[in-house]
Amino acid sequence: NNNNNNNNNDKDNNNINAPRRSALDLYDSSGRLEPGDSHRYLFSVKAHSAAASLRGIAYGDELGQAVITYRKAMGESGTLYSSTVVCPPTSFRPIEGSTAADTTTTTTTSDVPTSTSTTIATPSKFVTHKSGLSVDVAAASAQRSSLPANPTAPRSLDELLPITIEPIDPPATLLLSHPRKLTVLIVNHSDRAMNLQLQMRLSHMTGVVVCGSSFLTLGEVPPRGGSCAVEVRLVALVAGLFEVKGFYVVDLTTGMEVGMPSLFEVFVELPEEMGE
Repeated sequence: NNNNNNNNNDKDNNNINAPRRSALDLYDSSGRLEPGDSHRYLFSVKAHSAAASLRGIAYGDELGQAVITYRKAMGESGTLYSSTVVCPPTSFRPIEGSTAADTTTTTTTSDVPTSTSTTIATPSKFVTHKSGLSVDVAAASAQRSSLPANPTAPRSLDELLPITIEPIDPPATLLLSHPRKLTVLIVNHSDRAMNLQLQMRLSHMTGVVVCGSSFLTLGEVPPRGGSCAVEVRLVALVAGLFEVKGFYVVDLTTGMEVGMPSLFEVFVELPEEMGE
């Protein structure tokens, strides 16, 4: 009897010391679905091997399969399998009010016509898990070179983005008002060397903005995969889920500007002292 009493006391103490859970937490953890209900889940997929981490996740890679097990009210159980989830390509849609993803203007200085091209790449709003941009551009270039020339075909990804920017090990979360360093990789996919400048334009940033200098002169970057890595500082101004965007690369020799799609998504959290 004493042993039973001690066990009961231990259980009571554990229940007292256990953190209280809200009714919402208890409901969410039950996984109960009423007729017509639906749940939406977000999964993070990461590369494990060193080779895969270096290459990055690219268009066409198989990311896995969703498996759902269920049990009905009378105890019947079952399992559902989704089709294989494949990484979608990095896709772009035209800027509102334009018919193409890039615009070209011609100006004249000292009777010498100069062509200045501005390319603005806008990601599709329906692509939530984008592939590695540099990997996709390199693949598009290889595919284009292996096919016969077709002037009526839409522009290839490597033509839309002769330069790409990719974050190296970007953070999944940021603390509000706490600056954070980020390393980005700039790759020149074109056939000529470029004298580049990285610009971070505040007017195109929301929630997470550049902290410090808004531009960095990179110097000459070699062609056909030449690259350089630079470090920038970001700071979150508002709590919530935001895209890190507003990054442009400018060729100082020709004046060509290439606007990048959002680099990554990040969740901005409140510091513990503010959360309390």
